Amino acid sequence: MTILITGAAGFIGANFALDWLAGSDESVVNLDKLTYAGNLETLASLRGDARHIFVQGDIGDGELLASLLAKHQPRAVLNFAAESHVDRSIHGPEDFIQTNIVGTFRLLESVRAYWSGLPAEGKAAFRFLHVSTDEVYGSLSATDPAFTEQHRYEPNSPYSASKAASDHLVRAWHHTYGLPVLTTNCSNNYGPYHFPEKLIPLMIVNALAGKALPVYGDGMQVRDWLYVKDHCSAIREVLAHGRVGEVYNVGGWNEKPNIEIVNTVCALLDELRPKADGSSYRSQISYVKDRPGHDRRYAIDAGKLERELGWKPAETFDTGIRKTVQWYLANPEWVANVQSGAYRDWVQTQYVETAAT
Repeated sequence: MTILITGAAGFIGANFALDWLAGSDESVVNLDKLTYAGNLETLASLRGDARHIFVQGDIGDGELLASLLAKHQPRAVLNFAAESHVDRSIHGPEDFIQTNIVGTFRLLESVRAYWSGLPAEGKAAFRFLHVSTDEVYGSLSATDPAFTEQHRYEPNSPYSASKAASDHLVRAWHHTYGLPVLTTNCSNNYGPYHFPEKLIPLMIVNALAGKALPVYGDGMQVRDWLYVKDHCSAIREVLAHGRVGEVYNVGGWNEKPNIEIVNTVCALLDELRPKADGSSYRSQISYVKDRPGHDRRYAIDAGKLERELGWKPAETFDTGIRKTVQWYLANPEWVANVQSGAYRDWVQTQYVETAAT
C-alpha cells in the first residue's frame, strides 16, 4: 500500500511523512516543488529508505501527476502543498493564486481521473485529504465564539482567500463528481523543522543571533497554537476514520496573544541558553508597523474531531513550546542551512525596512 503526499518537504508535510514512516511500513510518494520553504534536509533521516520516494515537481503538472498515480497506485492522496505565508501573499499574491487555487484544481482533476479508473473496491477505499487553515474563517473579536466547521468563510488576506478557494474546489469535486474527500482546517502550527520566517522560529533564531525580535503592532493579535506532531496525529485519525465529505477543525486549545508567545520563547532561552552578560532576551523585542489587514484573533473549536474521532492534542502549549525551543537549540546546522541569502533578503525587507519609527 502507498500514499501520495504533496508538499512533503515543507514544514507540516515533512513532519507528517516522518511520523508516518516511523509508525508504518506503508510507502510514501513525496511530491514537492522545492520552493524556498521546501527543504530536503528535513527528510535526511529517510535517505536510503525504500519506503520514501521523493519526486520534485508541481501539483499543477497534470502529466506528472497522472504518471505518478498510475505508477504507484496510492490508496490516498494528502494535499499539504501550498504557499502559506500571509506577508508573502501581500507582497506577491500571484504565486498563491497559482499554487493554492490553480494547483489544487489540477491536482483534483488528476486525482479524479485516477480514482474514476479504479475498481469498485479501490474507489470505495480511496481518500483525498486536503489540509487547510483556520484563516479562511476570517477574524474574531475578543468575545466571539471559536470557529466551528459551520462558520462562514470570510478570508481577509490573499493567502487565506486562495486557501478558501481551494477548500471550495475540494467540496465541489466531492458533491459534483463524488470524489471521496476530507478537509482539515488547522490553527497555527509550531514545532521542529519550521521555516524561520514564521513567528516562533523567527524569534528563536533572531534571539540567538542577537538581532531584534520584531513584533507587529501592539503584539496583541491572538492565535490558537497547535504542536505540529499533534496536527499529524489528527490528520492520521481523519484519514483513517473521518466521514467522507466532512470538514474537521484541528486546534490545540491554546489561544495566546503574539507578545505572550515572544515572552515565553525569551524566558525559555533565558533558562536554556542564557546570555553571557545575564540580560534577558526580552531586551531584544522591537515593535514594528503592523501588516495590512492583520486579523486580530483566530480561535479553533476542535470539538467535532474529539466527539466523532476521539482526538485530542497530546501537548499543552507549555510542553510543546519547550520541546520546540530545545529542538532549535539542538539543531543549529539545520537552521543555518535554511537561512539562505534569499531568506535574509526577505527578512531585511519585511521586518527591518518596515520597522516602526
